[in-house]
Amino acid sequence: MIQKIHKSIIEGEIAAPSSKSALQRLIASAFLAKGQSIIQYKTLSDDALAGLNLIKSLGALVEKDDKVIKITGGFNNPKSELLIGESGLGLRMFTPILALHKDAFNITGKGSLLKRPVDFIVNTLKDFDIEIHSNQGKLPLKIKGPYKNTKVNVDGEFSSQLLTGLLMALPLAETDSVLSVSNLKSKPYIDLTIEILNKFGIEVYHNNYELFNIPANQEYKPINITTEGDWSGAAFLVVAGAIAGQIRITDIDLDSAQGDKAIVDIVEKAGAKVDRFDNALVVSKKELLSFEYDATDTPDLFPPLVALAVFCKGRSVIHGVHRLIHKESNRALTLKTEFEKIGAKIILDGDKMIVEGSKITGSKVSSHHDHRIAMALAVAGLQADGEMIIEDSEAVGKSWPDFFENLREIGGSLRFENYI
Repeated sequence: MIQKIHKSIIEGEIAAPSSKSALQRLIASAFLAKGQSIIQYKTLSDDALAGLNLIKSLGALVEKDDKVIKITGGFNNPKSELLIGESGLGLRMFTPILALHKDAFNITGKGSLLKRPVDFIVNTLKDFDIEIHSNQGKLPLKIKGPYKNTKVNVDGEFSSQLLTGLLMALPLAETDSVLSVSNLKSKPYIDLTIEILNKFGIEVYHNNYELFNIPANQEYKPINITTEGDWSGAAFLVVAGAIAGQIRITDIDLDSAQGDKAIVDIVEKAGAKVDRFDNALVVSKKELLSFEYDATDTPDLFPPLVALAVFCKGRSVIHGVHRLIHKESNRALTLKTEFEKIGAKIILDGDKMIVEGSKITGSKVSSHHDHRIAMALAVAGLQADGEMIIEDSEAVGKSWPDFFENLREIGGSLRFENYI
């Protein structure tokens, strides 16, 4: 699908989409609970649907109605062949959960996930004496539990998502677990995991994110919960307001554990006007100046920050480029390639990205089937001279299927075309 975007002045109100990160964790936790959990949501991403389909394959009862998911969890005659779509979080979170069961499973994905390395999953879980094999470092994975060793060193350099899966699975192990974690990145996402585990009655203890103690033989209790708004998605709305008009963003928790809420402070320091309310904020356009930010713990902020930086006077510097290599695309190179097509000047210098404020002109660009690249280009298109044509724009379905429609509702001049 192609989206065509013209320069626009936006004004209006949008509810933040449901947090993809939180909803996937809620789905996994509800699967592990005894009894029925009820999860309310506003938007259902492709990744969340992939998680629901996977737990159904494992035997969970899933009922999906108007903005409500009912999950009765537990392994129940599970299928051995499993699909997790394109969800990297889903793969890294559910693989440790599969190791709780005595049966063998084969889990694979599709699209860009098939190209992502899985050696770190294999190497980590082998330390738990789990039987696990990959296809020459790529999917599919073959895995067979149970956990035989629960005192392990875990390297958090590559991803915090595997640690999330371990924190979810190990409370159900038969022996207490002690994880010594080094080089942990994205600590806010571990905070989110622990917050959700606590809601399900699970206790996890840590000392400065370096030593995790997890009591064994715990029990997940079913809950009724509303999925919080997504700061990773809302970040694009915050930038849209800062560069193209005024926007009120609702259904967003300003005290959330999600690290991407840092976008609010960034745009405010760059010069945008920000007004905060209970579960809402208003962002308004003003003159913007360059900024510097370390996105090592919040790498999903890179795309909206690049869309912001090209409209700031001066050179903005974003640190943490190494976190972008194994996303849906190599986001550092993709951002540089696609934004340079529209006039941006971007330098990759070791672990930092330098973005110079530039005159932005619409052009034909590609999302590389990366949802956050598509959204970043769309936001930039709101203030580009000329027509922005985004190929593979349907990629937004991974996290926010209604993104373009929502942008149109507040004044974005957008038109889509199917490929011929």
